[in-house]
Amino acid sequence: MASKKDYYEVLGVNRDASQSDIKKAYRKMAKKYHPDTNAGNAQAEAKFKEVSEAYSVLSDPKQKKLYDQFGHAAFDGSASGSQGRSEGGNYREYHFEGGDMDDILKNIFGGGFSGGFSNGFSSGFRTEDFKQNGADVKAEINVTFDEAAFGCDKFIRISDASGKNFESVKVHIPAGIDDGKSIRLKGRGKPGVNGGKNGDLLIKVNVMKKQGFERKGMDVYSTVKIPFTTAVLGGKTAVQTLHGKVMCKIAPGTQSGTKLRIKDKGIVSMKDPSQYGSHYACVEIKVPQNISVEAKQKLREFGRLCGEEDLPS
Repeated sequence: MASKKDYYEVLGVNRDASQSDIKKAYRKMAKKYHPDTNAGNAQAEAKFKEVSEAYSVLSDPKQKKLYDQFGHAAFDGSASGSQGRSEGGNYREYHFEGGDMDDILKNIFGGGFSGGFSNGFSSGFRTEDFKQNGADVKAEINVTFDEAAFGCDKFIRISDASGKNFESVKVHIPAGIDDGKSIRLKGRGKPGVNGGKNGDLLIKVNVMKKQGFERKGMDVYSTVKIPFTTAVLGGKTAVQTLHGKVMCKIAPGTQSGTKLRIKDKGIVSMKDPSQYGSHYACVEIKVPQNISVEAKQKLREFGRLCGEEDLPS
């Protein structure tokens, strides 16, 4: 029979390692080689048994003291003070006192570990004794600019574990959701094993563009064109928002690039439905083209009155 590895070497710790370091090393190794994450891997199962055996000894102060003094002989009956039991030289039983082993595995695998590890270890590891939560599934859905702004219900098709049977699932798109955000449907992911919880379905929302509109957080931006005379003399202009047209006042002498702010005409807050962003309309001045001879003459007179020089004839 091949000689056993040193327990400290198995866990990758020094002989003077603290109980905290030993436990930390075991948690890391147990998670790596656990049969639930290495289904059908005999080497991983053997390694898992090996690290569990090492931890069962080194985590117990009394057994650790014996091991430090006598090595493996402390548990095979060949050394004085041995604590193990030997039957035919092939069987050993390791006791995990106080449920510490079960507690660690529960922490590692999200409460999915069922007790009785000592019996399972002595009779051969049984993966059917362990719960395993199902994995989350990711998907994407496309919505229009307005659907994201005001909310809507969409339907998607999802398959069962076999991938053959499909069902239509309604997905509520909350008003105000932004591009790239995800919606979680609990229990719609992959099924759990041995009573484990089903995973969730995570749906990433892709918001399509809307011509003439741009979103920045809860605010919406657009462009409004006004006549040259309105920019000079002032007046009013209609601005199209997501919530309808709004008449806005134009101050005399308004310059191109000026932003008109319309409060509460932007995107609703997902956290507080009573809160809305603003709509900002960027002013663009329309320059008249193909004007009449009389209009050109009037503009020259206007330019001279404004102190402009070198006007074209």
